[in-house]
Amino acid sequence: MRDNIYHQQDARPASFEFNEAVAKVFPDMIARSVPGYAATLRLIGSIADRYVTPGSRVYDLGCSLGAGSFSVQNQIGDRAEITAVDLSSAMIEALNREVELKGIRNIHPRMEDVRETEIREAKLTLLNFTLQFVPVEDRQTLLARIARGTLAGGVLVLSEKICFEDPVMQEEMRRLHEAFKRENGYSDLEISRKRAAIEKVLIPETIAVHQARLRESGFSRSQVWLQCFNFVSLLAFRD
Repeated sequence: MRDNIYHQQDARPASFEFNEAVAKVFPDMIARSVPGYAATLRLIGSIADRYVTPGSRVYDLGCSLGAGSFSVQNQIGDRAEITAVDLSSAMIEALNREVELKGIRNIHPRMEDVRETEIREAKLTLLNFTLQFVPVEDRQTLLARIARGTLAGGVLVLSEKICFEDPVMQEEMRRLHEAFKRENGYSDLEISRKRAAIEKVLIPETIAVHQARLRESGFSRSQVWLQCFNFVSLLAFRD
C-alpha cells in the first residue's frame, strides 16, 4: 500500500510510532524516505554470506517487517537461525504471517524490546535503522550486550540516519534528503508533518559518536560501507 499517512487533511504531527497504520505502508514508506535503503538490504545478504558460519546465530533487532531477515535468509538458507525482534505487535504479526506463507523455518519472529534481547553465538547482528529510535542513554548498554554475544569474527551492521557537526553540511544534507522525498512523490506538507512527528522520536548522531561508542562497547574497529546523504551503514567487527 502507498504511504499517505501524512497526506490526509486531518493528519496531526503526533509522535511517530510503528502502529498498524505504519505497518500497512511500511515498505513504501521506507523505500521513498530512506535513500540507499534498497542497496543496503541487497548487500546485507552478501555480508551475511561472508560472515555467517554454520550453526551460528543471526539477530535482526528492530526488524519491522523482516526485510533484513529475508535478505539474509535468501543468501544463507538454513546455515543459521535468525531471530527477528521488534516491539511493534503490528510488525511482528505481519512478519509471522509472511514467514508462515513462505514456509521459512529458520526465521523466528519475537515481539520484544531489543534492549532486553539476549544475544549469544552471533556471527551477524542487524541494527538496520533501529538504534536511532533507542533512547540515547541506553545505546551503549545495547551495543555492549551485542558485542559480548558476538563470536570472534562476527559483525554488526549498524544503519542510521546521521547528523553533522558542520551546520552548513547538516543543512545541505537535509535539503538533499527532502529533495529525494519530493522526487518520490511526497508533498512539502507531508514532509513537514512527518518531520514534526518524528523529530522527538528519532535522535540522530554523528558518525564519530557512533564509532566511538562501538569501540567502547567492545567492537575492535568499524567502517562506513555505504552512505547516501544523511543515511549511513557501518560494519563493526568483533575480534
